[in-house]
Amino acid sequence: MADDGSTDETAAVAEGFQPRHSSLRVLRQPHRGKGGAVKAGMLAASGENLFLCDADFSMPVTELAKFLPLLQGAYDVAIASREGPLARRIGEPSYRHLMGRVFNLIVRIFAVPELQDTQCGFKCFRRDVARKVLALQTIDTWGFDVEVLFIARKYGFRIAEVPIDWYYSASSKINPIRDTVNMFREVLQVRWNDIQGRYRS
Repeated sequence: MADDGSTDETAAVAEGFQPRHSSLRVLRQPHRGKGGAVKAGMLAASGENLFLCDADFSMPVTELAKFLPLLQGAYDVAIASREGPLARRIGEPSYRHLMGRVFNLIVRIFAVPELQDTQCGFKCFRRDVARKVLALQTIDTWGFDVEVLFIARKYGFRIAEVPIDWYYSASSKINPIRDTVNMFREVLQVRWNDIQGRYRS
């Protein structure tokens, strides 16, 4: 678990499980943003396949079974998707869904054309792919998802979207207006970084 300088007891609760789970490691670091925490955690992980998830776990754990077969087959990255005929958004206000679709349109225009949901917080990578992609990540805040998937696509890694059941959490820390504007700026930053050659391995 990667703790992004939280001020509640999240890290302490996780550390309480360590005596019973020897593979559990808690990374405490100063606040950098979700992207910074994800990068630190994924680069420190040692499994064959690395799965990142939001702390609120708005995706039921039973959905995990959909991801690993894809990485054992034709794909290098498998990302959860709240879009498509087999996906379900449960309890999400309509205005939040609309804002998400507008942002995804921007993402598809400027960064990753074929992906319908880059922002769902559940993604699985083969370890070698994660190490290469996240080592090149520069964005520490909410826009990191787009950057990571842009880099993966740039290097030819195969990305699968996995339709899931997803439950909206009213306690989400995302500010719909402010963070959407900031993420739009970061989508443009991804394109500029690529022009500047910052994603060269």
